[in-house]
Amino acid sequence: MDDDCIRAEKARQGSPFLTTKEAAYYLSVCPRTLEKMRLSGRGPRYRGHGRLVRYHIEDLEAWSNKRHRKPYSKKREQ
Repeated sequence: MDDDCIRAEKARQGSPFLTTKEAAYYLSVCPRTLEKMRLSGRGPRYRGHGRLVRYHIEDLEAWSNKRHRKPYSKKREQ
């Protein structure tokens, strides 16, 4: 039984699936902000694993990359 627990813990540590709290930390936002974005449909893709919400790291990266903005530069009028 100990070997099963050790293997399960190692698999979890290497998992690409993050909790809401972990995903929020990864994106540098508050977990509550991520929850609100999820409910409004503005956040990154997520997956339901039973009653648990999980975010895949690739989905977080894709969502973040879509929000890339060009630097704002305003030309002075002369």
